[in-house]
Amino acid sequence: MKTIVQRVASADVTVDGNVVGQIGRGLLAYVGVQVGDTDADARTTARKIVELRLFPARTPMDLDVRGVGGAVLLISQFTLLASIRSGRRPSFDAAMEPVAARALYEKVCAAVGEAGVPIATGCFGAHMLVRSVGDGPVTIAVNTLDGALL
Repeated sequence: MKTIVQRVASADVTVDGNVVGQIGRGLLAYVGVQVGDTDADARTTARKIVELRLFPARTPMDLDVRGVGGAVLLISQFTLLASIRSGRRPSFDAAMEPVAARALYEKVCAAVGEAGVPIATGCFGAHMLVRSVGDGPVTIAVNTLDGALL
């Protein structure tokens, strides 16, 4: 699973002109589910999103999202799995097929919620307009491979 986590002052996602998810202070996470990902990858990804210490207190990176009373906006994004090794058109062969990918993405969402963090989401597979006000900027890549973080 490949995930990009950004610290934000606010973020929202719109589908067909309607805001379907929004947060104030917290994390915007783009989640890409790849071939071979398992429930363990979903749990690891959720744990990392919740526990990453990306917010300032005594030091610039001291508190996690729960520590600041923040929320998480989770957006599915298969394009994180793009390969541009040859040609000019990205290949998405590494992306898991949509039905299975949706199930794992939803497991990430559920696990973040179960950790006590308010969540908002986009609409899996829809064309979305995502707006965010970056805070920092702070952007972290979280990659799982066979349950091990890279």
